[in-house]
Amino acid sequence: MLKEKIQQLAKEYAPDFISIRHHLHAHPELSYQEYKTSQFVQEKLSELKIPFQVMAGTGVVGLLQGKNPGKRVVALRADMDALPIREENDIPYKSTNEGVMHACGHDVHTTVLLGASRILNQLKDEWEGTVKLIFQPGEEKNPGGASLMIKEGVLKNPEPQAIFGLHVHPGLETGKLSFRGGMVMASADEIYITIKGKGGHAAAPHLTVDTILVASHLVVALQQIISRNRNPLSPSVLSITSVQGGYTTNVIPSEVRLMGTFRAMDEEWRFRAHELIRKQATELVHSMGAEIDLHIDVGYPMVYNNEALDTVARAEAREFMGRDRVLETEIRMGAEDFGYYTRQIPGCFYRLGVMNEEKGITSGVHTPTFNIDESAIEIGAGMMAWLGAHTNFGQ
Repeated sequence: MLKEKIQQLAKEYAPDFISIRHHLHAHPELSYQEYKTSQFVQEKLSELKIPFQVMAGTGVVGLLQGKNPGKRVVALRADMDALPIREENDIPYKSTNEGVMHACGHDVHTTVLLGASRILNQLKDEWEGTVKLIFQPGEEKNPGGASLMIKEGVLKNPEPQAIFGLHVHPGLETGKLSFRGGMVMASADEIYITIKGKGGHAAAPHLTVDTILVASHLVVALQQIISRNRNPLSPSVLSITSVQGGYTTNVIPSEVRLMGTFRAMDEEWRFRAHELIRKQATELVHSMGAEIDLHIDVGYPMVYNNEALDTVARAEAREFMGRDRVLETEIRMGAEDFGYYTRQIPGCFYRLGVMNEEKGITSGVHTPTFNIDESAIEIGAGMMAWLGAHTNFGQ
């Protein structure tokens, strides 16, 4: 049977997949700079004789056809970029690019998709349809590699009926997957505010505009946008994460800069909140005698898993993994540019467990000690191949 063959190949090739991950982990590249990573992916697809094209600078899109290629089209997606973090793990495959690290598991995602590609390619006479293999750049940085890939036609010629993507989950034990239909991850927008006023001596505040005081009022006031205007049943977060102003004890600065993030699970509320932020910030700052420059950098949309596709994917996962190894994942206020895909076609973004407490592998993503239990790679590659080959979208 197809399932058993996929599982056997995933097990057989697991050492090769782990070697791929070690190479990628040791050679991380920042968003939109994934030149060597992209070349590596292209070489692996060429070895398998899988045709591909390059788009969005460093993105790679392979096309793998089984029997009856027009019967069904499914896309499988992996991201390739790393983070500006100095790795602290003492491992043989530690990052060789100082200050850059695969601290979010994108090396694993790329490895899993390359692994699934090899499995699907070997078994292409035993499954029907076409699988589009999407290796995208820049998930970690606006405007998001997914948006660039879509603009360049990644979801056309042929158009996928559905797209699947996974993400490592350091809070989930290795050997398990987790799924969720509907709201999964939040939108993410960046807020930049500069408050300006006449500075001066701290002993004579009446002759100045106290930009520090104005900023303090604004930080507190902005929280009321969430607490008093948002539907309490709709998750949303506004966090001011940086306040920069002043350089000594006896001078009121003429300028204070604020930065922060706004996140939401409702696209209508998201953009209404933008207007409230602009209005409240401008009016409060002006009322206190200061001027304001405010910019909201619109980032990724929320990730919304198509409920019907999630139901199908869970059923496929239970068949492949066993019912007790497929769990419900939590809503997260973190963001993912996979949301761009789910706004275009039905999508399912699921989690791959990589935690192993006995081995001390428990660090979270975006930390300098993040790592995974590499036995998860066999599971990830097998499951993604299974979704690519077997998902029928309810047909």
